[in-house]
Amino acid sequence: AIVLCRRQWTATNLGERIVMLSKICGLTRQEDVDEAARLGARFCGFIFHPKSPRSIAPEQAARLQSGSMQRVGVFVEQNAGEIARIMREARLDLAQLHGGQSVACARDVGAERVIRVLWPDRYMHRALLHNELQKYAETCAWYLLDAGLAGGGSGRRLEWQDLYGLRAPHPWLLAGGLNADNVERALKQCAPDGVDFNSGIEDAPGRKNLRKMAAAVRAAAQPKATGK
Repeated sequence: AIVLCRRQWTATNLGERIVMLSKICGLTRQEDVDEAARLGARFCGFIFHPKSPRSIAPEQAARLQSGSMQRVGVFVEQNAGEIARIMREARLDLAQLHGGQSVACARDVGAERVIRVLWPDRYMHRALLHNELQKYAETCAWYLLDAGLAGGGSGRRLEWQDLYGLRAPHPWLLAGGLNADNVERALKQCAPDGVDFNSGIEDAPGRKNLRKMAAAVRAAAQPKATGK
């Protein structure tokens, strides 16, 4: 299980700044995984959805060495049994349920291993989103809020200000078109517990641009506290 205080930062320093809790998703190459680890990412994400241009086979993901990062599998259409099998084969720590899987499916996977994805654009009012957060609270450890009405990796972004002051039962990650140019503004407008980078740091689906990745992680960093 992962236990974190709200707004916890990783121990990796970038000059005079401290890296925010981050997830690099849609990974398919060792060099990209290595750079994510070097930058201090907490999570590395692998997509197990055949229709995705970033899809990866479990055996291929298993060969990618990820150091101390938590390994996350993104699942869209699989049931609990299929998720469990892929998690074993790909050496995963967490399952990101990105297809609206049921509460029963999440319970079978194990609440402490589940990142539950929600799409705030589906809800006309904050209260409806809050109800969904509560609905899944007992069967997940994390939330990820993504842009659009389903799926992910489209490059679209959320209306960040609409999430300002959101009180979720568990820590939550912000996703949706984040990159070096907009992540600092996103953090100021909605203050998530972490960020998820994917399409905004790529040259092509599944092929990260190492310069863009480093710039995005640095842009999400916070100044180190200084004492007198």
